[in-house]
Amino acid sequence: MAIGGCDRASQPPQQATQNNSAAPAPTPGSVDRSHKGAAAPSIPFEDPAGKTVTLASFKGKPVLLNLWATWCIPCIKEMPTLDALAGQKAGALQVLAVSQDFKGSEAVTPFFQKNGFKHLQPYLDADAAFSLGLGANLPTTILYDSAGKEVWRALGERDWAGAGMAALLAEAQ
Repeated sequence: MAIGGCDRASQPPQQATQNNSAAPAPTPGSVDRSHKGAAAPSIPFEDPAGKTVTLASFKGKPVLLNLWATWCIPCIKEMPTLDALAGQKAGALQVLAVSQDFKGSEAVTPFFQKNGFKHLQPYLDADAAFSLGLGANLPTTILYDSAGKEVWRALGERDWAGAGMAALLAEAQ
């Protein structure tokens, strides 16, 4: 079984996975709105307590789903600003960092302990069902509104504290 590759800035744009719409494949750094209005997938994953959940478990509040892995350099680079965003938006936006590591908690728990994140929690998708099911390279981040409908998805590393992020996040209600 293969998993989507880690998106590195040095790789050419064609590395991004094609989607099924008429729109061109998103390039690293771009925002893809071709899935806007699509219902969140019902892919099960594991919460920090080991309970199986789906994105529907978070309905009623906008969700920022970040697909990442401990071996993905751009994923690791964006985690501190994603952690800060989770603290800043607590109560208004649920930030879910869902690991795509096949080794699950064996890889993710030490990573979280080492990095001392204050706001992010270790959600696990050890089958990489999100990456495989969505054809997503890492990191990929998807914003869902409070009704569980996709607003946009972004491929590649982000500075979640950057000026443009507030406007993008405000699109979810």
